[in-house]
Amino acid sequence: MRRELIGIATACVGLWLGVLPLSAHHSFAAEFDQSKPVTLEGAVTKVEWFNPHVYIYIDVKDANGKAVNWALEGGPPNSLYRQGWRKDSVKIGDRITVTAYLAKDASSTASIRLVTTPDGRKVFAGTADDGGPKQ
Repeated sequence: MRRELIGIATACVGLWLGVLPLSAHHSFAAEFDQSKPVTLEGAVTKVEWFNPHVYIYIDVKDANGKAVNWALEGGPPNSLYRQGWRKDSVKIGDRITVTAYLAKDASSTASIRLVTTPDGRKVFAGTADDGGPKQ
């Protein structure tokens, strides 16, 4: 009896862990507004290279000169890798320029379209959903 309960519990946890990443994924149009492009310039504070999307965080000065930390969502790591990105393409402290689309909820969040690195290299970071190249 105890062995059956452990087996059932293990199966339930396995199923739960299997669907957890799916709940985090969303379409571009669900969160971002393609009619609201923005260009942001700032210093990289954090890089998260994880599925389902890469995130780059940068400090951007607002109109009052106060630093606002922006969360910038890129495509999936595998897609970005195929487009020339590597985990060290941008590093903490790098000053980058980002062309992106604002979040619909008016937060300091945007979907990355293009990143200009400190050496002037331009790297596409969007998805086919935002008008980028098909993979």
